[in-house]
Amino acid sequence: MNATVNLFNKIFTADKWNIGFVYQTPEELISSKKLGAAINWLQEDTVDYAADPFVVSVNNAPRIYYEELDFWKGKGEIMMIDGFDFKNKKKVQGIKPDAIHLSYPYLIEENGCLYCIPETSEAKEITLYQVDQEHPNQLTKIKVLVSGKAFVDSSIIYHENKYWLFTSVSGDHDHLYIYHSKTLDGQYTGHYQNPIPAEKEFCRAAGSLFKVDKLLYRPTQNPINRYGGSIIINEIETLNEKEYKTANKFELLPDKPYSKGLHNISFANNIIVIDGKRKVLSLMMPLKKIVRNFKKR
Repeated sequence: MNATVNLFNKIFTADKWNIGFVYQTPEELISSKKLGAAINWLQEDTVDYAADPFVVSVNNAPRIYYEELDFWKGKGEIMMIDGFDFKNKKKVQGIKPDAIHLSYPYLIEENGCLYCIPETSEAKEITLYQVDQEHPNQLTKIKVLVSGKAFVDSSIIYHENKYWLFTSVSGDHDHLYIYHSKTLDGQYTGHYQNPIPAEKEFCRAAGSLFKVDKLLYRPTQNPINRYGGSIIINEIETLNEKEYKTANKFELLPDKPYSKGLHNISFANNIIVIDGKRKVLSLMMPLKKIVRNFKKR
């Protein structure tokens, strides 16, 4: 019976990711070691995935960049919404090459400008883009920061007079790569320990690097039970050109109705934005999965 149920689920069900938010500060998160009591989930879009959300405050209002995946299209795209309504979404333009799978649009602000580092693993590069202030769904390529591998979920932060870039390589769940530069668009040098051994749940990034009381924190994806199962919040205790030491502080678990996964977190203006996963059933799912796998090639 279990085998029959499992086969049915494999054929007719799939993950459905959505975006949610809580009114909470990073300080409150670190203090309480959990997300706020009430997670506000957006009215679901019709696409299969709305995930990897990164939020920035614009005129005291949230703007979110995220990955959208429609199985009929097969490859992820980067989208943008103002506020918390998918009805005003716009496709983000300017990422090259434009025919590859896109995800994880990491945001960083510097000198009044907003920059984005989307995941472009098929291009085997980590690239810095600048967001157009007047047309925020338009990106301009500034510079390839690191190249040569299928990098995923690249995250960056300014800390102790350097920019630190954390990344992983697709298919390698046991090694972390760190690079550093004096400027955001400068020359990035690999960490002395690269590739740095890391257990699976402390390896791949799960959203924005952040600071609380001068301490640096790094969220990571915990895939032990399932892909995108939960988030581990790690404190980076030592970080310099030759040393790296981190400690697991606590785990953020998914919540109903998206109780099957949680794998990205971002912060802006007393708001924490996350994603969540649930299972959906559809008689069209077998065909959608075939189309997706074909278009991924």
